[in-house]
Amino acid sequence: MSKFDFGVFIGRFQPLHIGHEHVIARTLEQVERLIVLVGSANVARDPRNPFTYDEREAMLRSAFRHEVAQGRLIIAPIDDHVYSDTAWVAQVQRTVRALVLEHGNGHGFQNHGLRDFRVALTGYGKDASSFYLKLFPEWENLQVDSQYGTFSSSDVRVRYFQRIAEVPASILSAGVADFLREFMLGDMFKALLEEAEFLAAYPAQWGKGPFVTADAVVVQSGHILLVERGRAPGKGLLALPGGFVNPAERIRDAAIRELREETAISDGKGQIPPAMLASFIEDARTRVFDAPNRSMRGRIITHAFLFRLPERRKLFSVKGGDDAAHAQWYRFGDLSPEMLFEDHWAIIEEMADL
Repeated sequence: MSKFDFGVFIGRFQPLHIGHEHVIARTLEQVERLIVLVGSANVARDPRNPFTYDEREAMLRSAFRHEVAQGRLIIAPIDDHVYSDTAWVAQVQRTVRALVLEHGNGHGFQNHGLRDFRVALTGYGKDASSFYLKLFPEWENLQVDSQYGTFSSSDVRVRYFQRIAEVPASILSAGVADFLREFMLGDMFKALLEEAEFLAAYPAQWGKGPFVTADAVVVQSGHILLVERGRAPGKGLLALPGGFVNPAERIRDAAIRELREETAISDGKGQIPPAMLASFIEDARTRVFDAPNRSMRGRIITHAFLFRLPERRKLFSVKGGDDAAHAQWYRFGDLSPEMLFEDHWAIIEEMADL
């Protein structure tokens, strides 16, 4: 059988290891060009996603310099869409279509779009990409057997983020190992290590959940109210005002309480009382966000409440309090996903109709 025109390989590569490289190398023997889609490209750093898209792209380029230079290996980012498989699938389809038409014939005219090309979704083993294959039935299946099936990127991260950091060079290409050695000397490694230690100790102190939290999505005149987290996890990241629900408290009341405690939101008469804040809630827009892995602290299910404040030129005044370092209004257009804690960008997208 002749080669496929394009292969598609989807992964997070946190970090890239020789198992990934084996799949890529074997796939390149069976396709003219391979599109590698790097997932979770739009999230803030944390111990599960410690490396940016640019850093992971550089890892891939260092391992496959020749193939990249030849145009046979094409690397592109794919964002997370935690609460919409449809949005994620649509982005993958659009990205692959654009790259196939660009590299397949240099933007030339095509009568049938992707139907003019043979495209295969590749992965390791029959189970590894079965989920993806169900989402992309229009692509053929190209599975690669591998002798590197006993470890994963998570194993690398566990050994790496510790006081005496270990770079397992035997399962990393030279460029990736060098990057990890250099990265662990910087301040970002120290911050991620601190967070990893906090998260490792969290279940022993608080349990694994499930826990119930409440978040306030507060909008006014094209702005949203956010707090800067003052401590781990997510220290320095922006977040929605919110927190855990007290045992004798309604979830709605918890959202109002956390909003007042973390932002001291006030109008010209002083801090806005709970009853007035409650009047701003659009109850029909209240939503539960329950992705199982939305928080690395454990199973945390949050309820988001939309507070739509009256439109005015002078926004209500706010200041940070409780465990928030700062509280501030942000223009929607100035925000990007990697600025937000956990899945708060996804919550804002859903609640504020971005």
